[in-house]
Formats: sequence, C-alpha cells, structure tokens
Amino acid sequence: MFLDFFFPDRCLGCNNIIAANIFVCEICKNQIDFCNNKFEDENVLKEQCKTIFPIENAFALMRFQKEGLSRELIHNLKYNKRKNLGKLFAKWTIERLSFDKKPDLLISVPLHPKKEKERGYNQLHLFTETISEFYNIPFDHQIIKRNYYAKAQALKDKENREKSADLFSLQKPISGKHVLIIDDVFTTGNTMSAMAWEILKNKNNKVSVLVMEQDY
Repeated sequence: MFLDFFFPDRCLGCNNIIAANIFVCEICKNQIDFCNNKFEDENVLKEQCKTIFPIENAFALMRFQKEGLSRELIHNLKYNKRKNLGKLFAKWTIERLSFDKKPDLLISVPLHPKKEKERGYNQLHLFTETISEFYNIPFDHQIIKRNYYAKAQALKDKENREKSADLFSLQKPISGKHVLIIDDVFTTGNTMSAMAWEILKNKNNKVSVLVMEQDY
C-alpha cells in the first residue's frame, strides 16, 4: 500500500495513473487496432500462412501499428520484464476468440535456452497457460525445442531468414493432433513455418496458429 501510494501503476500508453495490473487505460485500449476475426473464417493471417505451410485456422489479436500501442506493449512484454502482460493479452484474446471445434494441444514457440536465460522467461508461456486454463485445452512447453541460438527474426537479413531448416525438433511424438501454435508477432512467417512443418512431418497432424500481433 505504501509503495502503491508513492509508485502508482501508470498506463503504458498515456502514463496516467491506473489501477494495479491493468497496464492500459480504457481510452488507450480503444486506440488498439484489434482484428476481431473469427478463428474458423478466412482472414489475412490464414491466407499468408497458406502460402508457406498447410493450415487449418488462424487468429490474430491485433494488427501491426508502427507507432501504435500494441507494438509498445509487446516490446514491454518481451524486453522490459513485464511478463504479466501475457495475462492481459490472454484476457483480450478470450474476449474475442471462440472455437467451433477446439484444437487438441497448445504449443508456444520456444526460445533457445540461452535466450530464455538472458530474458528470464519465455514471453509466451503465461499467455499460453491462461488460454489453456480458460478453454480447457492442454499445453506442453517441453514438446518442441529450438535447436540453435540466433538473432531475432527482425534483425536478420532475408537470406538468413530463409535458412530455417532444422530450427526446431520434437522432443515427444505427436500423432493425430490438431496443434495450435502460439507466437507473439507474425511477420515473415519463417519461424511459424519451420515449427509447423516439424509438426506436420506426421501426416496425421494438423496445425492452426494464434498470434498476438500480425505485421502485414
């Protein structure tokens, strides 16, 4: 209570004082470009994915805004130790996402162990776990691993981004599952594609995708 008085929580958009663990005031939230598309419908994200791997369904929470609040929030989630923003993104997702038929398994894109140690956490885990609990869909953070440490996709040149073979490997067999792959931002789709194809090596599997932000 003492610290709350002298160091109140502030909106990450306008810096006004807000209630604890809210992160964003309603005025700033209304400036975010939410996609509001249906998971099973045709949409831009699904069309993009179709060009690089077979996909069942796709859902993006927000559209990319170069100077927008969504980018600021994701930056804070990934790099400023604000991992509880994962719960906020999950809350916003739950408000907008429904399934005609639920996927069988949630898998978030893993970090390389060195990267996760540097960051202190995987920014997708709390988001995935919150989604899992609400929809009663199991998740597994150990089922797939990233095989080598690399720079962030946004910092790589095009040639290196295309070298995604063997980026991931399964640690447990998956067969006959509809897997929902979860990531923070969809840009080129190279990381998502590499992970999807690893799961689709078993022809009995299907994949869908869920991302916090779509950059197109």
